[in-house]
Amino acid sequence: MYAEWASKLPHVVAWRSVVPPGCPPTRVLPDGCLDVIWQDGSVYVAGPDTTAQVVGAPAGTRLFALRFADGVGASVLGVPADELTDRRVPLGDLFPPAEARRLAEAEDPVAALEAFARRRWQTPDRAMVAVAEKARAGVPVGAIAEQCGLSPRHLQRRCRAAFGYGPKTLARILRLQTAVGLARRGRPFADVSVAAGYADQAHLSRDVKALAGVPLGELVR
Repeated sequence: MYAEWASKLPHVVAWRSVVPPGCPPTRVLPDGCLDVIWQDGSVYVAGPDTTAQVVGAPAGTRLFALRFADGVGASVLGVPADELTDRRVPLGDLFPPAEARRLAEAEDPVAALEAFARRRWQTPDRAMVAVAEKARAGVPVGAIAEQCGLSPRHLQRRCRAAFGYGPKTLARILRLQTAVGLARRGRPFADVSVAAGYADQAHLSRDVKALAGVPLGELVR
């Protein structure tokens, strides 16, 4: 059972999950986000992924989390996102053990995670929010830099710190998310490739397999 909803914090989604009996491992696609996850009394940070992660847990495992999009998570944690890329890090490795323990022992994990994030909240970097919005819209990376008033080198550095990888990788990952969403809504793959901004259907197939590890058809099924 999985559910998600808008957090009280901007650019943040709260989610919860309970692993049902007989549930096979889940393929989690990269999404340009960073999550702070409470799992059965422990708390860890799931850094931004560059490829899909296949994760499994025993039946009955409970998870509650906040997912930080648009580059806002790194400032909450006080750690550049590229130090967390493709990593799962116990919160106690980043914060005093007492603070991590309070979150781990919380009766309402989502409320505790939101309170933790609110205490550390900083005004989102408008340039990085704009980068994410433009990348989702398929704006080329060169044009993103120009429209945001950043040099290519400055854009690269800022993106790595905010998202965990550079703007080209971010754009590929957000394009993947768009393509998978369209395909799961029943759009023919040829239409998906055009709508999501791929050169052709072969390009779509190659990129999905590279980032997700399986063909688009398997993701849709």
